[in-house]
Parts: sequence; structure tokens; C-alpha cells
Amino acid sequence: MPESLAAPSPASPPDAAARPRLAQRIGAWKHGIEHWCQRIEIAPDLACDIGSRRWLRGMATMLGLSVAAIALWPDVSSVEAATTVPLKARERDEFRSQTIAPLALGADAGRHMGASPLVRPLGSVPERPSVDLVATLGQGDSFARMLERVGVSDDDAGRIGALVGQAVPLDQIEPGTQFDVTLGARPAPGAPRALTAMNFRARFDMDLTVQRGGGGLSLVRHPIHVDETPLRIRGTVGSSLYRSARNAGAPIAAIQAYLQAIDKYVSLENDIRGNDEFDIVMAYKRSAKGERQVGNLLYAGLEHDGKPRLQLLRWGQDGEMVAAAGLAESRSTAAGMPVAGHQTSPYGMRRHPILGYVRMHAGIDYGAAYGSPIYAVADGVVSFSGRHGGHGNYVRIEHGGGLGTGYGHMSRIAVSAGTRVRAGQVIGYVGSSGLSTGPHLHFEAYRGGQTINPAGLRFVSGPRIDGKEKNAFDARMKALLNVQPGEALSSVAPALNASPGARREIDRLEPKTF
Repeated sequence: MPESLAAPSPASPPDAAARPRLAQRIGAWKHGIEHWCQRIEIAPDLACDIGSRRWLRGMATMLGLSVAAIALWPDVSSVEAATTVPLKARERDEFRSQTIAPLALGADAGRHMGASPLVRPLGSVPERPSVDLVATLGQGDSFARMLERVGVSDDDAGRIGALVGQAVPLDQIEPGTQFDVTLGARPAPGAPRALTAMNFRARFDMDLTVQRGGGGLSLVRHPIHVDETPLRIRGTVGSSLYRSARNAGAPIAAIQAYLQAIDKYVSLENDIRGNDEFDIVMAYKRSAKGERQVGNLLYAGLEHDGKPRLQLLRWGQDGEMVAAAGLAESRSTAAGMPVAGHQTSPYGMRRHPILGYVRMHAGIDYGAAYGSPIYAVADGVVSFSGRHGGHGNYVRIEHGGGLGTGYGHMSRIAVSAGTRVRAGQVIGYVGSSGLSTGPHLHFEAYRGGQTINPAGLRFVSGPRIDGKEKNAFDARMKALLNVQPGEALSSVAPALNASPGARREIDRLEPKTF
């Protein structure tokens, strides 16, 4: 076959042979760059080798990347966009009226908030014909200032004070009393409103109303039926007299008064047994409106096996709890504790903690917290009250029969010379005045002007009441003991509604039967 007629062999594309070589070159460059970066370490830890070439290279890398980031930071420009719906002036004003600013100024809602040229200010605004208010008499407040705050005129306030004063002294109205006040129209523009009516609770048993009629202001009394049956609570002592009395429903104040009363005659720790029964009678008031008021302790009793061990009745002008036993005869009672504390130094010879030598300690020291109240151990008259040498602030009480007691190192004295005090009355407070190393009470006792040991000190008192008064005393106690436990808790509504029925005239003509 001639050479000119021979078929030519297919030629391979020129880029087909170049591709493997290009890929090999790129791969070599890639490995070379990776090897260089690994060897050079262009991003080292800048916290290490500060100042070295390696550290400077890393710092250059960081600065270069920072410059590149700042150079490529995108531009920030405002973009304006047209509203989807064109707004007219009326619609725009309505939208503006519904924003937060009109709402903050007291507007309500809708297009009424937006001011427009059609709105014209009023020359005068009509006032309400009457205003109902509730006023409260605050602590340390006065009746006149309360009326002034409400808006009552001076003339009406003076007239109201005079009317109310006829029923109850103004200074005896309890703080916290609420007054329902209705003010009418003003008699003239700018003048105070005239009082139409005022209602309030003047006392536990009476409401008062001040109202305006044809003749001016007048006072109307509204008596409230009040039941004063004493509240009697009985129960078994059990493991704790206090908890048993609380479970029986006795108020905390009544329990405290009961414990304080019987503590002068029996030991609360040793003389009371679990099967003993306590008997508490206290003053109690119930109004027809539902209010209840607890008063003073009237009777305190303690029984064992159904027999009374102790019976105390509130008696006399001073309201002292008097024991029924031995009323008409003299009695001897032990001195109570002058302070709630513990004995720290007895009566006798000892080394003085400040002077440093042995001398007579003519009393008993009781350790107690600073400011603790100090009580008189028996009835008497204060013969000295003031600063007394090493005793510091000192009080001396004469109890009669040549017996006296002294109380030293007080922080503050609560009685003055010549004052008559009762047993248990606070006469001062624990301190560390005079020659003292710390807060305590120095308690002394005297007989005939000479100091004696206060331990076991007893006081003899004469008859508490005479024979004629004893009959009234027994009658009062019998009346309290006839009150049934819980009788005062019954409803007072029947007593309030009970009223004699009206008789017909024909019934008056019926013949009487004998």
C-alpha cells in the first residue's frame, strides 16, 4: 500500500499529557507549602518566647490578618424603603395617637386620643354632685386634722367636733378608726365641699352618724348590742401547761397573765402535776356586728383531783390578783426573783473582784443580760433612788416591819423616791454601774437597818380585805365560777333580735287569770 494512502494514527490531545504533570506540580507545591508552614510555624503561641524571631513572625501574621479583615470590612449605609401604602395626614395622626406617649398621659384608645383642630378647650368642667371618701385616724393624729385632710371646711369641722364630743371624747377615739365621709356640692366656686354625712365606729358598743338636714348638721347615735359574758377556759395541764392552754383556745396574753399570777404562789417547775386542771376566766366582749374583744384576766384557778389548790381573783382598784385563801388573816409569802437570771455570787465573805481583798459580800449577785428588767420582790415604798457609791445606780425599797431590799448596779432606774411599788413592778434595768466587772444585779436585804441573807427571805402581810368586803369578794368569785366553759362563744344574734311582740288592742281586754 502506498505510503500516501496509509491511515494516519489518532493523535492524543495536547492537554491530556499535560494534566498529570500539572497535578504533580500542584501537589508538589502544596506539600512544599505545608512543609514550609510546619517548619516555619507562622502562627505560634504569642504567650511564649516573647521577643524572639518566632514570636515576631507570629506577631507579623496577626497584624497581617488584622489588616486584611479591616480592609475587607463591609460598608454600612442606610437603606431607604418606600412604604407599602401611602399615608394621608388623617391616618398618620390616628397612628400617632395610638403610640405610647398619649397612653402615658392618660388617653384611652382610638382616634379620640389624637388632638385635632376640631378640639376646643372647655371654659369650666362640671363637678360631681357628691364624693364618697374613706378617711383613717392615724397614730398621733387628731380628729380636726383628719377632717381637714378630707376637705371639710373649718366651720363644718368645728361643728362636727362639738357634736361628736357630746357622745365620746375626741381623744378617746382609737387610732385606725375609719370614717365613711360623703361630701356634697360646693356652696360657691372654689369653696370647700359641704359635708353631707359621716359614719364611724365611736366605741365598741356604738356607731355615730353626723348628717346634714334642714336644720344643719346633727348627730345620730346607733347603739350596738354587746354581750359581756366572761370567757372561761378549762383543761388538763398534761406535759405542758402553756401548750395545753393554747390548744384549749386561750389567747397568749391571757396565758402569760395566768402564769405570772400563779407563779407567786406555786412553783411552775415543781408544784404543778400533769393531771392538775387549770381554770382561766377572762373579760370578753362580743358585739352584734361580730367583733370580739379580749380583756384582762379575771380569775386564775388550779385544781387537783377536783379540789381547788389555788384560786386567784382580780380585785380592788389596782386590779391585783388576790388569793381566796387567807383573805382575812395575815400571810407570809416568799420573795420572788428580782430578775430573770442565775446566781453568780452568794451572800458572805469573798475576795472582791476589783478591790482584790477579802471582805463581806452583803447580798446576792444575779447574772443577767444587759438591760433586763428588774422587779420589786414585794410591795413597798421607794426610800432611795439614785447614785450610791460602789452600788452605782441603786434603788432601796422599804416593805414595812423593818424589812427592806436594795438593788444595785442598774443601767437605768425606773422609779423615784417616794413611789409606792407593787410586787413584780419594774423598778430598773440590769447594768454594770459602780464597782462592777460586768452586767449583773446586786440584791440586798435589810432587817432593822442591818444586812441579812436575802436567800429564803419572806414577807408577812396583813389581812387583804375586811369582813364586809369579803362577802362581795365571794359573790364575785361565785358568779365567775358559774360561767360555763365556752358559754361566751355562742352567737349574740338571738339576744339582739329578741324583742317583745306588739300586743293587739283586743288582747288587752282578755280577762286575767290568777
